[in-house]
Amino acid sequence: MSQVFIISAPSGSGKSTLVHRLLEQEPGLIFSVSYTTRAPRGQEQEGREYHFVSREEFERMIAAGEFIEWARVFEDYYGTHRRYVDQGAAEGRDVVLDIDVQGARQLKEKIPAAVSVFILAPSREELEKRLRARGDTSDAVIRRRLAEAAREIGNFEQYDFVLINDDLQAAAERLLWIVRTSRLRASNPEVKSRVRQILETFGQ
Repeated sequence: MSQVFIISAPSGSGKSTLVHRLLEQEPGLIFSVSYTTRAPRGQEQEGREYHFVSREEFERMIAAGEFIEWARVFEDYYGTHRRYVDQGAAEGRDVVLDIDVQGARQLKEKIPAAVSVFILAPSREELEKRLRARGDTSDAVIRRRLAEAAREIGNFEQYDFVLINDDLQAAAERLLWIVRTSRLRASNPEVKSRVRQILETFGQ
């Protein structure tokens, strides 16, 4: 049995950095590398940040039922392949999914026990500052991402946890705490399995 962790955030909130630190601190986790039809940005590499595929290939994968969730964001597709969740279940390892609000909603419907975390910057001004610091986006794209961030933040109550990334080290520690304590929740599949085993010793 394994626990699934859903991590979402508006672009520029520091999600990728926090997930990277989490994977360093908890090396047993499986990270689900999403598929996308958008082009790589900056130093992004195939198979590390994303699997970059053509629109035709992505739509073929949709038709074949290969994604556990997928969504269209602006002009591009993003999706989570089933094999990562299947691998976690087979190996008894927890899986971390880096997906947007649309995908998180789909996945919670399919895996209600999944633990969801929403990460956001402390203010609109700070988010804009981080987006501009990337140096690879136009003013028009930044305005669009800020508008999308407002819509995404409006859905924060659909998540189990909200993590405000106002201090990177503190936020990384809080994310690690969320992962470790969530493993003790009654809804955790491993906890349920263990409790059932204990009940069996009572003849229940």
